[in-house]
Amino acid sequence: MEEIQKENLKDCHATERKAEHSDKMKGDLVTRLNRIEGQIRGIKALIEKDTYCDDVLNQIAAAQSALNSVGKLLLEGHMRSCVTRRIQEGDSEVIDELLTTIAKLIKK
Repeated sequence: MEEIQKENLKDCHATERKAEHSDKMKGDLVTRLNRIEGQIRGIKALIEKDTYCDDVLNQIAAAQSALNSVGKLLLEGHMRSCVTRRIQEGDSEVIDELLTTIAKLIKK
């Protein structure tokens, strides 16, 4: 029962936290994501046109690479701001959270 209460408390704190991105960083992330969104629409169009599989797969690889770049940029910003601040505040749980997030990012 106590575990459930701790999980609910964690969830509560998770909804209260916000990112600390500069307007420039947000703009850069949104621009990159808009480009990726266009790539995905392009891939869909290629499939609808029965484009040769290898060409579609190359476009998928390019979109995945672009998305990975967004993830790396966001992770770096997260580590330099949110994680650093939480560690300075004595919140060591952020390390476990970060390790879990990194494991998800590198999972293939």
